[in-house]
Amino acid sequence: MSECALLPGQTAIVTGAGQGLGEALARRLAAEGCSVIIADINLDGAKSVAEDIEKTSGTRAIPMKVDVTDDAQVAEMVQAAVREFDKLDILVSNAGILSAGAVTEFSTADWRKVIEVNLIGYFICAREAAKVMMQQKSGVIIQINSKSGKRGSFRNSAYAASKFGGIGLTQSLALEMAQYGVRVNAICPGNLLEGTLWQESLFKQYSETQGLTIEQVREKYLGQVPLGRSCTDADVANVVVFLASDQSSYMTGQALNVTGGQEMR
Repeated sequence: MSECALLPGQTAIVTGAGQGLGEALARRLAAEGCSVIIADINLDGAKSVAEDIEKTSGTRAIPMKVDVTDDAQVAEMVQAAVREFDKLDILVSNAGILSAGAVTEFSTADWRKVIEVNLIGYFICAREAAKVMMQQKSGVIIQINSKSGKRGSFRNSAYAASKFGGIGLTQSLALEMAQYGVRVNAICPGNLLEGTLWQESLFKQYSETQGLTIEQVREKYLGQVPLGRSCTDADVANVVVFLASDQSSYMTGQALNVTGGQEMR
């Protein structure tokens, strides 16, 4: 933790933090002074991240196996933060999945699964965090949304629907929680082309669903960005820290674009 850390002594939960963007966000929050619950459906990944954070940051990190669609597991995750750290200052709802395909070929089960994780999972996490934050009269809830929450996404209807719903949920929660001093915002990143999700899944999915080579997929999505580069984990982490800190104390119900100009609404 640096001497100029923005979040000293705070407690955070990050879901989907066992790898990829969630891992990067958890590491950044720890570097800013937070004790962190590393929640992921993959416990081995969560343990590895937590162990390394404790070695490098000087703050505590606790790994937990959490399926965000499971009410009991999410409730235990929040209560663990309270037991271990006496409070919960920040929830970053990052866990999510993406399944792309033409609407005529999308099974109901696959479509429903995306909604279940991305939207209902966010709701469950926010609900349990809100119970603690309302009593504290303080707290910040941040959803990692997507530019697909602002406009439709080609052959990606389930994901876009889940993210549009996430913004509506964010705005509704912000209205409901304002009287308790709890702020609720969303972040809408652009394409994290070097990130785990793209490298391990999306390039292949989009190549198949759009009839393009992987390199053509990369060129297509880079070509849509006015600033001419991919979004990075650090770009998103900068905004997470801002929204979690008092620097954004007059902001709630917002869905902030981090898209290099690709999305401006």
